[in-house]
Amino acid sequence: MIKYLTIALLACSLLAHSAHARSKPAEKHPGMTALALDASGGDAERNRKYLALLNAAVYQQSIIDAISRPAESKQWKEYRPIFITQDRIDSGVKFWAEHEAVLQAAEEKYKVSAAYIVAIIGVETFYGRNKGKFKVLDALTTLAFYYPKRAPFFSGELKQFLQFDQQEQIRVDPETTLGSYAGAMGLGQFIPTSYVNFAADGDNDGRIDLFNNEADAIHSVARYFNVHGWEYHKPVALAIELTSDQAVTDLGVLPSSTLDAVQKSGLTIRPSKALAKLKGDTKASVIVLQGEKGTEAFASLQNFYVITRYNRSPLYAMAVNQLAHKIRSARAKAQK
Repeated sequence: MIKYLTIALLACSLLAHSAHARSKPAEKHPGMTALALDASGGDAERNRKYLALLNAAVYQQSIIDAISRPAESKQWKEYRPIFITQDRIDSGVKFWAEHEAVLQAAEEKYKVSAAYIVAIIGVETFYGRNKGKFKVLDALTTLAFYYPKRAPFFSGELKQFLQFDQQEQIRVDPETTLGSYAGAMGLGQFIPTSYVNFAADGDNDGRIDLFNNEADAIHSVARYFNVHGWEYHKPVALAIELTSDQAVTDLGVLPSSTLDAVQKSGLTIRPSKALAKLKGDTKASVIVLQGEKGTEAFASLQNFYVITRYNRSPLYAMAVNQLAHKIRSARAKAQK
């Protein structure tokens, strides 16, 4: 009798467990419950709010498609024409003129050349024309839960984005804010962790608005470069003169060699005023790009590396460098 009673009780227990499992709602996005709990720090009200936001987020296949074929996968000869255009140069000169006082203040405070601040905003959003068309919540949710290759990174960004409500200076509507397919926002395209860690209140109004406040965006880009080791009044890269059959090896963006070592390896750095001001033990690397007329090589310096902290592609860093030079030259010509 006891044996049959035990079996009956066990069966009831299993049925109850099965019913409970069936009644438990499935997650809209796999892993969202744990992420919301982590982001909320155990606060019940915040946890409910974050879960509601994640339930409102929509998976976007176009985001997966976009991150799977970034512009940085192109060769330099294809990438350069996207950003080094007369329109982008002229618009950069105009942007500089319109915000000259703010740019000067940011340069003086953070010791970062105004030309490079302008060039970053020019490359990222065409001076605010294109700040992104994707909902940031959708982008980060899609990449955090459906892009295993970089899921840990984007999970961290999604968590930080949800926690914007804990930042007094940041007032962003998490449901409607638009940005890039990677969740970058504003004129300078800051990802959430960069927004929190490096953004600056450029006009001292108690808010940091990277979407509509040029002063905040300008100071934020300058601060980002400053924190990452920008060397004021130092060049970014120096052209290397190659013979038609000369072999050259790309050493990567980290400047772990020196100018002397680069030249002793058989490479000739093109003479310039910038080179003349540098010591032979200046840290450098060698970057090799495939341009329209063949192989192009450069001795890249600390500031080139700093630009790659913004975007790790050497194509991106070179585009910013060349656009900055073009804008500076065009501005000087216009002022004569």
